[in-house]
Formats: sequence, C-alpha cells, structure tokens
Amino acid sequence: MASAAAPHKETDLDIKARRAMERVSENMHVVANEPSLALYRLQEHVRKALPFMVEKRGEFGQLHEQLQGRCYDADYAVSAVNEITKAKDPFEACAASLKNAIFYRQQLRYRDSRKQKKSQSMYKRFSASEPSTGSELPPPGPTRPQSSIYQP
Repeated sequence: MASAAAPHKETDLDIKARRAMERVSENMHVVANEPSLALYRLQEHVRKALPFMVEKRGEFGQLHEQLQGRCYDADYAVSAVNEITKAKDPFEACAASLKNAIFYRQQLRYRDSRKQKKSQSMYKRFSASEPSTGSELPPPGPTRPQSSIYQP
C-alpha cells in the first residue's frame, strides 16, 4: 500500500507546483502588460513608424496639390470645349459673310475689267495721241490696217 500513498503525495506536489507556476505566469503576465511597459512599447512603435508616416504625408500633400492642378486644368479644358461648341454658329455666320464678300469682290473685279475693255476701244486708242475736244467723230466705216505685203 505504500504505492497508494505515493501517488497521493505526488498529486499534492503536482498541485503545489501547478499553483506556483500559475503565480509565476500571472506575475509574468502582469509585468509584461504593465502600463509603463505598454507605453514604452507604444513609444518604440511610434518612433519607428513616425518618420515613414511623415514622409508619406508630405508626398501625399504634393500629390494632392498636383491632382488639384490637373483637375483644374481638366475643368478648364472642358469649359473651353463647351465655349468652342457655343461659338460654332457665329463662326458659320462669319464664314458665310466671307463667302459673300469674296463673291461680291469677284463681281466687282469682273465689272471693272469689262469697263476697262470698253474704255479701250479702237477709236480711243488711235485718238489718244491727239487732244480730243469731244466733238470729233471717228471716220465712217470699218478701218483696216494697211500692211506692206498686200497692196491693192
């Protein structure tokens, strides 16, 4: 029966060892999670992560400014395109006026060229060397230039 008493003592020893380990574990848990230690770990994390975050925040600010500038440019381009489409009708009216002006100018040039041809008649060309009083009439009948080859 000595063997029956021995397991009983071992269980007491096991119970006492278990209690001691629980206390040590609890103490380690308290020490590991102590507020000052938690604050130290937090400070350590912030010290490591803060420079990276500050750098990224600066980059983010620059990118934000660039994005705002590009958005402004895009909005300006859209408004310019809208204004161009609104200006279509006045440009078409201007083009029609230019076509009319070109057509009228061509008519004026044609009329002027016709007047010049009429003013350069054969009689005026011959009488250009003589002073004209306006009362002289050209000789009657058609006139032919005399050539030296043909003589009647």
